[in-house]
Amino acid sequence: MGKLALSASTGLLVLLSACTQESSTDIESATNTSESTQTLRIAAAANLSDVLPSIIDAYQADNNLTESDIEVTYSSSGKLYAQITAGAPYDVFLSANQAFPAKLADEKVSNNSKDITYAPFTYAQGQLALYSVTQSLNELNIESLADAFTNDATAKITIANPELAPYGASAKAFLESQNLYESLSKQKRMIQAENISQAFQYAHTASVDYGFVAQSQLIAIKAKPEQFMTLNPDSYPAILQDGIVISDSDMAVDFTDYLRSTVGQQHFLQAGYLSVQ
Repeated sequence: MGKLALSASTGLLVLLSACTQESSTDIESATNTSESTQTLRIAAAANLSDVLPSIIDAYQADNNLTESDIEVTYSSSGKLYAQITAGAPYDVFLSANQAFPAKLADEKVSNNSKDITYAPFTYAQGQLALYSVTQSLNELNIESLADAFTNDATAKITIANPELAPYGASAKAFLESQNLYESLSKQKRMIQAENISQAFQYAHTASVDYGFVAQSQLIAIKAKPEQFMTLNPDSYPAILQDGIVISDSDMAVDFTDYLRSTVGQQHFLQAGYLSVQ
């Protein structure tokens, strides 16, 4: 009886030990799986909606990731910045300008944040273009642009709000360099859009005669050559777009490295941006 009881007790201990090891293994496995499938959350400026999906697809293919591994929220840079400062759980912020990422970095330092603080980085440079669906632009150049605007006293021109939009600020600077901005404003021929998307819509729907828009928008719709003129990048302030990693996610760091790699930059070039390498 004693030997039988001892044998049964020993068997129970072995069984409990096995169950405990199995349970421990399951928990560790679940933890590792959770860590390996952690979703990368990206807050991206709305103007990236035409190029970022292809970059993400290529990155996922290279790293054997699924569609659910990366989530992107597109909105204006200002709205995304407000969400982030309010505690939205993004890992990466890709802005349409340099100001918001710089402010986030400064705020983390000034608040003595315990989170890892990464420096902002430039990932893209936008190109400014003049677009029209009512006027032929294939023979127009910077020298003849002033004549085109002044000879037609009824022509309407739109730019994005220069106080809020980098493309609008660069368009205003360009027009000022050509001594056109003040006269067009006084004649009330300058139509100010809220952002670059609205400026594009005004021009695309012929609500105005000319629109200063993003080259990437024209590439996306495959605009005809006679419908637009790409402005020389030296003729306006550079439209630099910065990003910043705002969490301690390893994938966030890896993805932003990919954005700035030769492969990542090729996507931007094909979409109508300038290289920042």
